[in-house]
Amino acid sequence: MDIMNTKIGVVGAGAWGTALAKLLADKGFTLDHWAFETEVKEEITLHRENRSFLPGFSLPPGLVPTNDIEKAVSGKDLVLMVVPSHCMRAVATQMKPFVSPGTVIVSASKGIENKTHMIMTDILSEIIDFLPDHNFGVLSGPSFAKEVAAGIPTVVAAAALKNEVAKFIQKVFSSPNFRVYVNHDIIGTQIGGAMKNVIAIAAGACDGMNMGLNPRAALITRGLTEMNRLGTRLGADPLTLSGLAGVGDLLLTCTGFLSRNYTVGKQIGQGKCLDDIISEMRMVAEGVKTTRSVYNMSKKLNVDLPICAEVYSVLFENSPVERSVERLMGRSLKHELAGVI
Repeated sequence: MDIMNTKIGVVGAGAWGTALAKLLADKGFTLDHWAFETEVKEEITLHRENRSFLPGFSLPPGLVPTNDIEKAVSGKDLVLMVVPSHCMRAVATQMKPFVSPGTVIVSASKGIENKTHMIMTDILSEIIDFLPDHNFGVLSGPSFAKEVAAGIPTVVAAAALKNEVAKFIQKVFSSPNFRVYVNHDIIGTQIGGAMKNVIAIAAGACDGMNMGLNPRAALITRGLTEMNRLGTRLGADPLTLSGLAGVGDLLLTCTGFLSRNYTVGKQIGQGKCLDDIISEMRMVAEGVKTTRSVYNMSKKLNVDLPICAEVYSVLFENSPVERSVERLMGRSLKHELAGVI
């Protein structure tokens, strides 16, 4: 079919969901965009702007806001999921009765569920169980919402088990300023997108303590090692984690001031407590919840993730950041690739 005839629903109207919906509407699609918050739907309807989560960007008329989940997903060829990871199960359950057979569901949410340790496509396939596994895809990579909304050139990856599904997602989202590559590693694409947020908290903490540039470079590099350890244990291709959804997203999130996770870490490094930081944020810093998931997974699978373990210790056990630095620097000496190859 003509790609521009694709019927699209976007579920989630935070900054990232709105930026992607705007991208699609700017391309010429008419789409239904579900917002949980009534005020967000009203803001877009009245002002053509999501003032709560993505202020300053005019939204095209082809983006149709709704609080009705049935309207957003019924009869759609593609449904884009952009809800916080801890809400994915509840929202998927709510929308299941209205999803059409043959719909391709794409997750742009980055996280790992706390209780089950499931990635987002596993949650979706468990809940919306009448769709085949190859109908679930992922969109991930180095992409701040504000820059995508502003039309700044961005490059990401679309992953799906079936090549024709991956290429369908690629064609829907690709635009002159949004280049999409494809791969078939939905595990690695999602593990990279989730774990980079944990490492970004650590990088932010270093900067909050004014430690200099050397520690941040070390954290990014050794953080990639930890992504490879956990990812390959779960079945990911290490080459995926060396690509856009892995090292690409890791670099952006650990160095960009627009990163909410980096910002949380920076404030931790400056001495603020986590509860106070979270209470002042309207948008979700996915890395906080993902830290708990990754830490518990590492214990369950006996995978050594020292940086992630120290982030957990700082966030949830009130360990001083300085003590975590000491522990990381004082670990036993070993081969650089130990536990990776």
